[in-house]
Amino acid sequence: MGYDAGDYEVIVIGAGHAGCESALAAARMGCRTLLLTINLDMVAFMPCNPSVGGPAKGHVVREIDALGGEMGRNIDKTYIQMRMLNTGKGPAVHALRAQADKFLYQHSMKETIEKQPNLTLRQGMAEELIVEDGVIRGVVTKTGARYYGQAVVLTTGTYLRGKVIIGELMYESGPNNQQPSVKLSQSLKELGLELIRFKTGTPPRVHKDTIDFSKTEIQPGDENPKFFSYETTEPVPNQLPCWLTYTSSETHEVINRNLHRAPMFTGQIEGTGPRYCPSIEDKIVRFADKPKHQIFLEPEGRNTAEYYVQGLSTSMPEDVQLQILRSIPGLEQVEMMRTGYAIEYDAVVPTQLLPSLETKAVSGLFTAGQINGTSGYEEAAGQGIMAGINAARKVQGKEPVILDRSEGYIGVLIDDLVTKGTNEPYRLLTSRAEYRLLLRHDNADLRLTPIGYEIGLISQHRYDAFLLKKEMVAAEIGRLKEARIRPDEDTAQFLEKIGTAPISQAVDGISLLRRPEVSYEQVSTLVPSPHELSDDMKEQVEIQIKYAGYIEKQLAQVERLKKMEKKKIPDDIRYEEIHGLASEAKQKLQKIRPVSIGQASRIAGVTPADISILLIHLEHYNKVKAARNG
Repeated sequence: MGYDAGDYEVIVIGAGHAGCESALAAARMGCRTLLLTINLDMVAFMPCNPSVGGPAKGHVVREIDALGGEMGRNIDKTYIQMRMLNTGKGPAVHALRAQADKFLYQHSMKETIEKQPNLTLRQGMAEELIVEDGVIRGVVTKTGARYYGQAVVLTTGTYLRGKVIIGELMYESGPNNQQPSVKLSQSLKELGLELIRFKTGTPPRVHKDTIDFSKTEIQPGDENPKFFSYETTEPVPNQLPCWLTYTSSETHEVINRNLHRAPMFTGQIEGTGPRYCPSIEDKIVRFADKPKHQIFLEPEGRNTAEYYVQGLSTSMPEDVQLQILRSIPGLEQVEMMRTGYAIEYDAVVPTQLLPSLETKAVSGLFTAGQINGTSGYEEAAGQGIMAGINAARKVQGKEPVILDRSEGYIGVLIDDLVTKGTNEPYRLLTSRAEYRLLLRHDNADLRLTPIGYEIGLISQHRYDAFLLKKEMVAAEIGRLKEARIRPDEDTAQFLEKIGTAPISQAVDGISLLRRPEVSYEQVSTLVPSPHELSDDMKEQVEIQIKYAGYIEKQLAQVERLKKMEKKKIPDDIRYEEIHGLASEAKQKLQKIRPVSIGQASRIAGVTPADISILLIHLEHYNKVKAARNG
């Protein structure tokens, strides 16, 4: 017998990285929100690598923060190491990465959720969705509790029909030996949603005291670390290093000798694995010519002896895993604390979603995170905040917030999923963004803070600080444009000292700063600013001046894209009746039902000729509709 357990506006199922952002966003936007999770001790748990950020992923965390989300603030409080990657390359690919104290990260996020007004955190396993006439009404748990809501966000991660695989051993399980969610998959199928089977994996964990660090290379954090959140001002003291080692020829021999016991090669694993995070056995087979592969030893926290063996994801039998570990320099005497494993799980085919992350099949039902076929905590959190925002706006009767590809990596991620789908766990990469010079790590606030403020997730105090920064950057660029640097003796000596060519006539500050070898600090020594600028303001001034030409070109491309996005496609268009469209285009357009010409143009199999025919049809359609209404 069931019972009525409560009435909410937004219900979020799953409290991983997507669920936490969803629930906090909805609650902060004023909705009575329920966050339901199988185990309260696993809120914001990191079942895989104890880190946040990296290429493209770090950009997403900054974007979440610029919108008013929590991941950036949380990792800034709980990191044990912070490093900026790709500093030898251009600003488009600079990426911040933090090692997390995974236990502190969890506890800090749980505390934030528990203290959040409008948000109820509750333990319970959702087993069935309540749907009436194609509209979501609530959820039923294993204990028979019926929670009612006007919008539901599913963020189930790798728990849906989760199955752990270690060598010949297979058993039903969520990550880290948690309970799997079995019945919810069936409920989704009954609602007409198509599911796909994916796989991910994790490496073994080893005991710190059994590692010989003298055989490895130290990887320290940055001396003056940057932060993910624009609100963070103070660094965490006493960073912990990571360590680098490599596989050996013996490692490769052990793996090759035991391939007949590897589930990946024996057909025991049905799910498709992540291409960009392959298991060690897959790497050895696919890259047989490589004599060694990098292995990073990463501490899981300050108060634990567990080290994460990054680069050694595997589903080999336990005894083989120990042999592999002990064949690696520095790990010859190592003790394994946790065994690596593969996990299979159900995901929703993401082309069944609208760009708001609402399902097309059920009004008010949203999905976010690994259930949508992605991999990674950051991709999950990025979808999570957007699903939470749009669930709240659905309840409030407002239009959804949809980021386009020129506004954020989150926009690229969601557009890729709902327009192209994915046949393997999707990982965000900088190469997926055609406007990556605009979507830099340093300017996430300039791109997205106004949106966060408008929807009520950015405070007035923070917005005022943002406006001041924007104003001061613009004023400093204007000042450098007017500043004159004269070719006198002092200037000649200074330019020679910094290794740049002399000037023969007076130039403005911008002309000098455009030289690749000249920094803002050097120009401001010659023409000092009357105002004190923060480091991130100086960075903005330098990037905006040095890359102005490239930025302007990309902005012109964006304007063309926006014209395509503004051409909306009505819901009732019947593609099968459009004369001249190729058969493949008809099928793809009918299946995905794009919301704009821009989205239609990005569907695989839809050609520029198909788009031209569609535009002509839309013009005719709009004329007929106007005549009827006129």
